[in-house]
Amino acid sequence: MLTPAATAGDTGWFTDARFGLFIHWGLYAAAARHEWVQSREELPTARYQRYMDYFAPDLYDPRAWAQAAREAGMRYVVLTTKHHDGFCLWDTQHTSYAVTNTPHGRDLVGPFVAACRAEGLRVGFYYSLIDWHHPDFPIDVFHPLRNDPAAAQLNQQRDIRRYAAYLHAQVRELLTRYGPIDIIWYDFSYPERTYRGLPGKGRDDWQSEALLALTRELQPGIIINNRLDLPHTLADVHTPEQFQPREWLTIAGQPVVWETCQTLSGSWGYHRDEATWKSPAQLIEMLVNTVACGGNLLMNVGPTARGAFDPRARAALAVYRDWMHLHERSIRGCTQSTFTAPADCRLTQRGDRLYLHLFAWPFRHVHLSGLAGRVAYAQLLHDASEVRLLEPGGHDEWSIADTDATTLTIELPVRRPDVVVPVVELFLR
Repeated sequence: MLTPAATAGDTGWFTDARFGLFIHWGLYAAAARHEWVQSREELPTARYQRYMDYFAPDLYDPRAWAQAAREAGMRYVVLTTKHHDGFCLWDTQHTSYAVTNTPHGRDLVGPFVAACRAEGLRVGFYYSLIDWHHPDFPIDVFHPLRNDPAAAQLNQQRDIRRYAAYLHAQVRELLTRYGPIDIIWYDFSYPERTYRGLPGKGRDDWQSEALLALTRELQPGIIINNRLDLPHTLADVHTPEQFQPREWLTIAGQPVVWETCQTLSGSWGYHRDEATWKSPAQLIEMLVNTVACGGNLLMNVGPTARGAFDPRARAALAVYRDWMHLHERSIRGCTQSTFTAPADCRLTQRGDRLYLHLFAWPFRHVHLSGLAGRVAYAQLLHDASEVRLLEPGGHDEWSIADTDATTLTIELPVRRPDVVVPVVELFLR
């Protein structure tokens, strides 16, 4: 079993939780066609302003959000306090481009924090290092004005040092106003991404070393991700995005604490017409795959501009709710197993409990290499019904021939249980 090096942030609770909710929410929910809509469609500030003018999330109920996360088996929630468009969900003193200047007129972050704490959830803040609205943020490869003929000339009037001061001041607000915060999710750096002579941005632009020190000073123990363009050893958690690692994530040959962030559909923000929503099997298998490789899953939902989870998102979260209600202990506190999983299966382990997740249902038998004589009892997890153990070389109904001396065989019912991914719980000797 791999053991990452100790982290400056408190990742003990994090690796026990294993499952969290990402929430991408902002003005782009009104556009309803991806959270990068301003960049993708190269919308100038004046055109994008209409979403702020009409932003009135009258159905916003963070208690419902937190309850849905907890019922889905998630134990922490990360909210986009500011995304790349620069719009702020809290009553910031450093810009008028905030929710307090919309028809809604009230802070959204404070009620979110209170709701999460009431449900026993850890609290995380996403904060974009990028800001397409700020007048001192230089135009670059992702900026909506990147193809403006005057982009280079406009940049001469922009001072990244003033923007960095603004960035740090906002982080200070977020980390001093709402009590203990468990995670800060910075996003993102791209120093090598030049475009038509416009440079990318990284640690020097964000003044990342000072930002890291400020973050740790204000919130000792907070978990900080790896997107500040600093040496990997300074990050607490590494964050592969929109792909599934097939083994424990390592950096320079060493295992690290890691979390993959994924979406229920193909968009992070609310996308009314997006159709690539994942099936129930995909949703559960992504969670199992992640934990079986020693990582966390941060699954995203994009609320509507009225502040609600749409029916497709609620249905997806219900898939997790129903499965985790019966199988949570194969996820919570578990990690990669020391044993090798059979084909079409994944193993997770917590101490002397081994969990066999069956992605494909076999006919009667599964062979477990290296487990002969190592298992005292086995049961299907969803109903605690006994599963027979067939040791190699025996001659009675509880034994099986024609397997090597190290292989344990378990005997399953012919009919597959009516759960998305069945799990066998094995109690090790």
